[in-house]
Amino acid sequence: MKKLILMTAFAVTFLSCKSTSVTNTKLDNKTERMIKGNFVVSSVDYPGSEYIKVNAFQLADSQCFVGSTWKFVSNNNKGEMALTKSGCPAFSSPITWFVNKDGQFVLKVLDAGEKAKKVRDGYVLNISNATESSFQLVDRIDVGGKMTDVVYQFTKVN
Repeated sequence: MKKLILMTAFAVTFLSCKSTSVTNTKLDNKTERMIKGNFVVSSVDYPGSEYIKVNAFQLADSQCFVGSTWKFVSNNNKGEMALTKSGCPAFSSPITWFVNKDGQFVLKVLDAGEKAKKVRDGYVLNISNATESSFQLVDRIDVGGKMTDVVYQFTKVN
């Protein structure tokens, strides 16, 4: 009987804890609708970019993302991205994404035919300066013990 009471108390305590995961917050549908469509990364900037290489999204050097094309579909939070810069690895993939109420852009890069719920790894970036024609994704990275912003500038294409 003591074990049953103890297990019940543990279960109540465990289940009553509220998750603070970025994936459990409400969506910012207004921002999502604002950034729907086709975009190109027009620049990638961060302090020391001429000396320091950043491996973006575990795919390629961040400068390889300049000129990359992105498609964002807001009604189902899916899309596509492709790296196309000369001298960089060619890559294209379906993506899933959403913007939460905290202004965070949550991204998963999928393998062909893979469902998003099977992908455990994703990326959380801050979104800023969102308009119908452009926005920025900001990644925070550690460079020599100092947190640095990597800013991806997205510009809408027709």
